[in-house]
Amino acid sequence: MAMAATTAPISSSVSRPTRGHPTPPPPPPPCFSFLPKTLTKPSSVSLSSSSSSFTAHSHTPISSFFEYEDDEKPREECGVVGIYGDPEASRLCYLALHALQHRGQEGAGIVCVHDNLLQSITGVGLVSEVFNQSKLDQLPGDLAIGHVRYSTAGQSMLKNVQPFVAGYRFGSVGVAHNGNLVNYGALRAMLEDNGSIFNTSSDTEVVLHLIAISKARPFLLRIVDACEQLKGAYSMVFVTQDKLVAVRDPHGFRPLVMGRRSNGSVVFASETCALDLIEATYEREVDPGEVVVVDKDGVQSLCLMAHPEPKQCIFEHIYFSLPNSVVFGRSVYESRRVFGEILATEAPVDCDVVIAVPDSGVVAALGYAAKAGVPFQQGLIRSHYVGRTFIEPSQKIRDFGVKLKLSPVRAVLEGKRVVVVDDSIVRGTTSSKIVRLLKEAGAKEVHMRIASPPIIGSCYYGVDTPSSEELISNRMKVEEIREFIGCDSLAFLPFDSLQGMLGTQAPNFCYACFTGNYPVEPREDKVKRVGDFVDDGMTGNFDSIDGAWIPANRIHKHERDNEFEGSVL
Repeated sequence: MAMAATTAPISSSVSRPTRGHPTPPPPPPPCFSFLPKTLTKPSSVSLSSSSSSFTAHSHTPISSFFEYEDDEKPREECGVVGIYGDPEASRLCYLALHALQHRGQEGAGIVCVHDNLLQSITGVGLVSEVFNQSKLDQLPGDLAIGHVRYSTAGQSMLKNVQPFVAGYRFGSVGVAHNGNLVNYGALRAMLEDNGSIFNTSSDTEVVLHLIAISKARPFLLRIVDACEQLKGAYSMVFVTQDKLVAVRDPHGFRPLVMGRRSNGSVVFASETCALDLIEATYEREVDPGEVVVVDKDGVQSLCLMAHPEPKQCIFEHIYFSLPNSVVFGRSVYESRRVFGEILATEAPVDCDVVIAVPDSGVVAALGYAAKAGVPFQQGLIRSHYVGRTFIEPSQKIRDFGVKLKLSPVRAVLEGKRVVVVDDSIVRGTTSSKIVRLLKEAGAKEVHMRIASPPIIGSCYYGVDTPSSEELISNRMKVEEIREFIGCDSLAFLPFDSLQGMLGTQAPNFCYACFTGNYPVEPREDKVKRVGDFVDDGMTGNFDSIDGAWIPANRIHKHERDNEFEGSVL
């Protein structure tokens, strides 16, 4: 396809309002594709850092000393925000990141454009720890992007905290990325063979190098050129001196929504809860495979390529997103409530009270209780003030990590037949401790109900999950899991019922963690194991990171029982 033929849809614009008041977006134009480009020797790309200080860190993860209740859960890796046309862009970005804090707690950053310069502040910790009034004062301008991240292991070092900013021969670009590139290793090796130098261990840096070496014009086509070489999950926001660009991968694995404030400023965010906090009105999702550009000419849209059937992550509705968000066009609260109702219908049990493992199991437990006609009560109280380090007494306390976060209410539990609803079971160790905690508090019976199907496969699309060998549902049948965690009965949300609830939208979701069938087969047959390595770009090299990856054991559902029958944890 000739380049001249491809640029026409991009150069056309809907109107020419003043900056800060872009007009509503037109309907996306028909999708079109670009021919693969030959990669040439790259120009130098330099990543900027907001601080030259280094943080001393231990090579032993804190988690190795004691366990946390949340370490059992899959981890959403990050959340992104982009704002165009608001004089308080950085402050709004800060608030939106606060609303997305549940998507990543290890690092946060904001890049703002002022006088055609990209200014960046990033830091390790929560949003409220990284930013204060004086730092936000250093980020003037009406165009900004932001990012919160969760590190896979060890300490989250500053060099890996996004957004990344790179300078190349035509200017500067900043990027914030939610997702995971399954062909990262191959792309990085190719770029390094051609002379690229990497400063981090993040797959996001690959995108900046691909943009820098692209021969496409204008800048927007460089982004398209780069994204057409990516495989996997990516919802990204880019910022240049005068543009905000939002991109979503062709499968739409990770969410990305668009909204607008009353002054006309445009906002992109991972979830609608971020729009709510900064009083932006939700307009629509960024479609799978779509590129949305916001600048002084307004809002323009095009497609990366003719995209396949969407494969949106079902775990956004099971666990990751906040209940008050609308994700993939569906209310997360309503999804979880219906999950609970299905469990009450398909796995009923005589009980006196329904409780939840807070916080992610609460809405499903409410649905279960309403359908079963049994009262819902707070049988477990969660502490929201648990930090990252604790000094345990010399005489060991059993289940120390769980007890720090969850406290049973004896008045609710004593002598009762209890149904406890949780969103998922990963390794099973935390579930066994919760069951023991409830029985020690006097529960007569404990019946576990899980508001998701059994997890048998690792995720390659932006979620930090253990290897398949560590997933208890990949090694044991339901009855074996019940015996291991010590409950009186155990039931998972049936997979067929989950799809039935989604109705006509069912084919649009990714269920790889439940089935082992991957919409985009990983190019590198590897998956990160939680807690296996602490290098994140500051003290090691790519080889040391690669050594902390393990072969993925992807077992399809129909193979699981034969291969692992009789196994014990």
